[in-house]
Formats: sequence, structure tokens, C-alpha cells
Amino acid sequence: MRVLVAMSGGVDSSVAAARLVARGHEVVGATLKLWGGASDSGCCSVTDVDDARRVAQQLGIDHHVFNLAEEFEASVVGPYVAEHAAGRTPNPCIECNRHIKFDRLLGRAGRLGFDALATGHHARVSPGGPREPHRLRRGADAAKDQSYVLSMLDQRQLARLVLPVGAMTKAEVRAEAAALGLRTAAKPDSQDVCFIHSGAGRAGFLAGRLALHPATVVDGGSGEPVGSVDAVELVTVGQRRGMGHAPDGARRYVVAVDVPARRVTVGRAAEARTGEVALAASTLTWVGEPLDDGSAAVAQVSAHGRPALCTFGSGPSGPVVRFVEAQRPVAPGQTVALYDASDPDAVLGAGVAR
Repeated sequence: MRVLVAMSGGVDSSVAAARLVARGHEVVGATLKLWGGASDSGCCSVTDVDDARRVAQQLGIDHHVFNLAEEFEASVVGPYVAEHAAGRTPNPCIECNRHIKFDRLLGRAGRLGFDALATGHHARVSPGGPREPHRLRRGADAAKDQSYVLSMLDQRQLARLVLPVGAMTKAEVRAEAAALGLRTAAKPDSQDVCFIHSGAGRAGFLAGRLALHPATVVDGGSGEPVGSVDAVELVTVGQRRGMGHAPDGARRYVVAVDVPARRVTVGRAAEARTGEVALAASTLTWVGEPLDDGSAAVAQVSAHGRPALCTFGSGPSGPVVRFVEAQRPVAPGQTVALYDASDPDAVLGAGVAR
């Protein structure tokens, strides 16, 4: 089998490539050049490209660099800025997977004659049969599971995806890399958004792309002003930091963000909980067959968030997830991944909160 391996310059994709070589596949490495600005996150720098190239040399495989910077700007960075300008909370890693890795890169792999695309994600694909669909499952290492950021994948994509380290723990990955003498064996994991430099942070990055506006913080019960924020575009529904305390000492949480009105509404913990979240129908994707109205599922709203029992169904304005127990509010723009209630490791689909 001819396999194109997306090599980020990290240890996971390095071991993914090494395992495929050991299995006798025809393997070629590819690193994506996505961002030309300042970055120190560990996935888009010149050093990362060099690390990927050097690992490919160690493994005796060809290595290419694909420049998808224009597509990345149009599909990931631009929308990220626009979402913040609208008071929403985007997930650029999911959008990069949706538009870049598993659309543009997967398509290029096919055009170049590769049978499959491999990545170093910590998730698993269970191959389907003639009448059985492929299944996307959580990675074996719960602390490193990345099924959430792959939850938008469908059958067409899963049929051509190989995840060689999904059944390994991170410790096992590093041990295997060390045993093979790979230069990335002890390299730290990337932690942040690749196009945001830690020195400037999200605020510094967005300040260079859009106007940031101060806003009044008001109490959701009384409507009275209780504070202010420097930039309403940086506030997220559910946020606790910077919101202060009520007169009785209770913590305040953000329950609504209104950018045009320059207003942030806050409430106590009990007020900052919700029984449901509406999803944008245009963003809804399914790994296999769509869920029927009223079906039980398990929802996860962040990469390592706590799964919550729910039902999926229809609301007055489109699809909605209803929680069995009230949860912290889901910020508009966040992805809600749905897992099988009877098999909580299996991803069913995903949608973006309205």
C-alpha cells in the first residue's frame, strides 16, 4: 500500500511513519507549510519542517513540503478572526482538519496515487465491511485522545485514513521513538494554536487583525453594570477568569456576549448552566448514519472536556442537543462532538454550536 504520512515534525507522526515503514508499506512523508508568520507552538516553524525531513532521512523515505498557506489563511485564519469579531469561540484545529488535512491534503494524496493518508493523531479507525461502516474511536491513551478534533470525519475520509499510533499510549510512542533513535523522541508536544505566538497571545494576534472594543459587564439578574472588559471580542461564553465575584462572594461566569452592544452578561454558577445547545445545521456531519430524533448520545464540547449524556433531536430552529443534566453553557462557535451512548469510545458525528 502506498501511504502519504502527514509529518508535523513531532514524535507522534514520526512514529506513525516508522511503523508503516516497518510494516512494509511504500511510505512518503509530507509536511504542510501553513503559516508564514511568527510561531513558536511546535507545529509550523522552520525547525519542525527540518525535524520532519531529518526523521524521513532516518527512515529512508522521501519527504516533501506542501505549501498550503493561502488555503490555510482562507479556511482557518480568516474565519478564526471573523468568529471572534462576532463574539463567537472558534476551534481552528478542527477547522484545519476539516478544510486542510482531510480535504486538501487527502485530495492531493489521491491525485498523487496514494492509497491512504496517515497522521499521528491519537484516535483509532475500525475498518468497516461490505455492510458495516468504518468507525472512528477514541485513542487508547485517554489523556492524549484526539477523537474530538477528528469528529467531523465521514466514511469517505475514514476509508482512506490510517492512524498508526492510536492504539498506543504517549509513553509507548516516546519509548518506541527512542528505541529507533528518532530525533523527535523527547520533543515536547505542541500545545497552542499554531499561528499565535506565545509572546503576543490571542489578544496580540487579534489586535493586529481587527479592532478590539471595551465592553460593560452587566449582571444577568438585575441588568446593573458590575464591571468592564478591555476587549469584548476576547470574551467567551462560560468564561470565569476576569469576571469577579458577586457581593456575596459567589463566582461570576459569562452567560452571553453581545459584541455590537459592547456588553457581557454574567451570572452565578447556577445561572450559567444550560439544558441544551442548538447546532448549526450546515455544520452537522456524521461518521455513519445520522442519529434519529430523540436518540441518546454522549456529548463532548472541548478536546478534553467531560462527556455528558444527552439526546439529539430537532428544535424550533434546527438540530439541538439536550443534556440529561444541566451543563456549563456551550459557547457559540464551539464544536459539539457526539459519541455512542452504548459505546462511548465511538464517535457518531459533530456540529458547531449556534
